[in-house]
Amino acid sequence: MGRASSLIIGVCGGTGSGKTTITDRIIEAFEPSSVLVLQQDHYYKDLPHLPLEERKRQNFDHPDAFDTLLLIEHVRRLRSGVAVDRPSYDFTEYRRLVATVRLEPRPAIIVEGILIFENAGLCEQMDIKIFVDTDADLRFIRRLGRDIRDRGRTLDSVVTQYLATVRPMHLEFVEPSKRNADIILPEGGYNQVGTDLVIQKIRSLIPQSGRSRTGDNVSEPGR
Repeated sequence: MGRASSLIIGVCGGTGSGKTTITDRIIEAFEPSSVLVLQQDHYYKDLPHLPLEERKRQNFDHPDAFDTLLLIEHVRRLRSGVAVDRPSYDFTEYRRLVATVRLEPRPAIIVEGILIFENAGLCEQMDIKIFVDTDADLRFIRRLGRDIRDRGRTLDSVVTQYLATVRPMHLEFVEPSKRNADIILPEGGYNQVGTDLVIQKIRSLIPQSGRSRTGDNVSEPGR
């Protein structure tokens, strides 16, 4: 028998908007074992038939770049209490890895990504939809640092990709999806008042087993 239905929380926003920061704030407000994060980035489609240079040139900011049907299925299964094998993606080789990660359902599940509010079927799975709204210049600076530091990219490649696909796709798909949000949160986890209100709302909806150890007190900012 699966556990009772999990609370599904969507955290969306443009690249470098601060999605991970608010996700971390939510996690630290509750018992560590009560929150699971499902990142859309792990659900990029695999393109093994293409050589590396062609894979690099793909538009990774278009909705078609993601295996959204698989992500929806995994959210449904986790919500119903069934474990899933989440794919993993190598951002240096632009390929899905053979190894998967086993994820067990938890009282609260955070789905995080740039395009999770663009798909109606995925939105339907969410109980709370949070859009992190951050100025474009700040988002670009954060993306630049992350891609060079964590994904082995060069300055030129990051700038080229941003101008060619990231910015146009943000304007075409990400920004319009903001209308599907329940909450628009400027600056994400850096917005202390807004984040505390979001955490209080989640606390009121999360199953009893996932409540925080500190009762009604909102946790301090984390990682």
